[in-house]
Amino acid sequence: MTTEIERPKAGMGRRQRARLNLGIQYAVLIVAVAALVFVADWGSIGRAFFNVEVAKAQFPDVITTALLNTVLYTAVGFAFGLALAVLLALMKMSPVAPYRWIATGYIELFRGLPALLVFIAFGYGLPIAFGVKFTNLSTVMLSLGLVGAAYMAETIRAGIQAVPKGQVEAARSLGMSSSRTMVTVVLPQAFRIILPPLTNELILLTKDSSLIYLLGLSVSQYELAKFGRGALNQYQSLTPILIAGLCYLIITIPLSRVSDLLERKFGGVRTKGATK
Repeated sequence: MTTEIERPKAGMGRRQRARLNLGIQYAVLIVAVAALVFVADWGSIGRAFFNVEVAKAQFPDVITTALLNTVLYTAVGFAFGLALAVLLALMKMSPVAPYRWIATGYIELFRGLPALLVFIAFGYGLPIAFGVKFTNLSTVMLSLGLVGAAYMAETIRAGIQAVPKGQVEAARSLGMSSSRTMVTVVLPQAFRIILPPLTNELILLTKDSSLIYLLGLSVSQYELAKFGRGALNQYQSLTPILIAGLCYLIITIPLSRVSDLLERKFGGVRTKGATK
């Protein structure tokens, strides 16, 4: 008499478990959204965030003053920071040791300091200590530029080092000096490589420009964060903050898309410790 041995039933396969996990995640999401829909006080939310009358009162000043000032503050800070970053990158690659020490010390210092502290130093600290007074535009240019330069310098240095050495050797064999080779051959190619991370740095500086609210601005100098904060106090509504946030997105989302396009076209350079 033969005894038939039953084979154990196989458990769920990998695909079945994946489908089950996916179904559970969707079910949790649906339950959470349904709970939010039924529990939330949509009337209060609408009055707080989507007050039409308050929203109308923000225009056109939120565009003609706050948005334009934000772009201006970011542009001057980025321009100053980029110029300083190129100098720092070249100093860090210099064969002269003191130049490398100065550049390294600067980069480590300003990457370790919060931008808020730098704004306070130029807005209040230096005027109190030395009696010098900066305009608000020069304060934001110096504060954003000094902090941004510490990050951009490392990115630029990595871009320069990514240029093939054969390009440098070919330029030198044609009789070009080291400085001319750097300006006409190396830097243009390096900037094509580092455009995506530089665009990301521009986005970060756009958001950091909001720190100028510490300086006591006049109405004509308001940027988006200060404008939204003032309107919040005036109307007791979160609608101005929402509008200010949307204006920031008007700036940052196109820049993010440009960064993605540039990265797909030229590639990017990742530098150790170069992110905030």
